[in-house]
Amino acid sequence: MKSDIYQRVTDRIVASLETGVRPWIKPWNGEHAAGRITRPLRGNGVPYRGINILMLWSAAMEKGYAAPIWLTFKQAQALGGMVRKGEQDSLVVYASTFTRSEADAETGEEQERDIPFLKGYTVFNAEQIDGLPAQYLAPAAPRLDPVQRIAHAEAFFAATGAAISHGGNQAYYRISADHVQMPFFETFRDAESYYATLAHELTHWTRHPSRLDRDFGRKRFGDEGYAMEELVAELGAAFTCADLDLTPEPRPDHAAYIGNWLTVLKNDKRAIFTAASHAQRAADFLANLNPAIRKEAA
Repeated sequence: MKSDIYQRVTDRIVASLETGVRPWIKPWNGEHAAGRITRPLRGNGVPYRGINILMLWSAAMEKGYAAPIWLTFKQAQALGGMVRKGEQDSLVVYASTFTRSEADAETGEEQERDIPFLKGYTVFNAEQIDGLPAQYLAPAAPRLDPVQRIAHAEAFFAATGAAISHGGNQAYYRISADHVQMPFFETFRDAESYYATLAHELTHWTRHPSRLDRDFGRKRFGDEGYAMEELVAELGAAFTCADLDLTPEPRPDHAAYIGNWLTVLKNDKRAIFTAASHAQRAADFLANLNPAIRKEAA
C-alpha cells in the first residue's frame, strides 16, 4: 500500500515544529552564481511553489544545504552528474486530476467527473550530486547590506495601497477598519525584521472580503480558525520575504503559536496543504499589486 503523501508531508512539518523549528524560514542567502535566488529551484530554473517551498526549505535546513537547486535523478544524469551513493532523496508533490464516469443519482445518465489527486516524486539537492556544471553549486560573491531602509521592499509594500499607520508597540491587522498598525521602523532591531512583520500583517490584510475573502471560521482568540489564519500569515510572509530577497530572524512572539499549529496539523493531515495554498495565493496577490511585477508578467 502506498504511503499517504498528505500524511508524510504533515509528519515532516510536525516533526520540525516539535523541535521548535519553523521550516518556512529561508535557509540560504538570496545570491547564487546561477542568479538571484528567491525560492527553491527546479533543475530548469523554475521556482517551486506552495507546499514544495516548505518541504525543500525544511530539507535544506535539516541537512545543511546552501545550494537552492534540486534535480531528479534523471535530470542530474542528463547534466553529466551522478547522485552520490547513499544520499537520501527529498519528497516534492504535484496535484493533478483524473476523469471518472459516474451515474447521476437522479437521471441515471453517465457523467464525467474530474477527481483531484496528489502525486509525489523525489529530488536531490545539487550538493548531493557529483559532476554538475559549476554554476549549480558556486555561490555568488558575498555582499554586505547597510542596516537602513531597503528601497525595493519599500516600493513593493507601498504598491499595495494598504492603509498602514505607525506608532505604539504592537503590529496587527484590524479587519473591521481594514487597517494595518505597525510600530515605528526605528524600533525594530533591523530592517528585515520590519519588512517581515509588515509582510505578515499584509498577508492578513489579503483576507478582507474585498480581496481574497479568506475565512477559517475564527470565533475566538486561539481557536483552530485563528491558528490556521496565523499559519497562513506566517507562510505568506515567508514566501513574500523570499521573493524580496529578505532573510529576517524568526519573530519570538510567533513561537507561541507553535502549539496551536501542531494541534491543527495533527487533527487534519491536509491542513498544511490548505495553509500553503492560501499563503501562496496571498503572496501572489501582494506581488500582483506591484507595477514592476505586473510589467514583467505582461
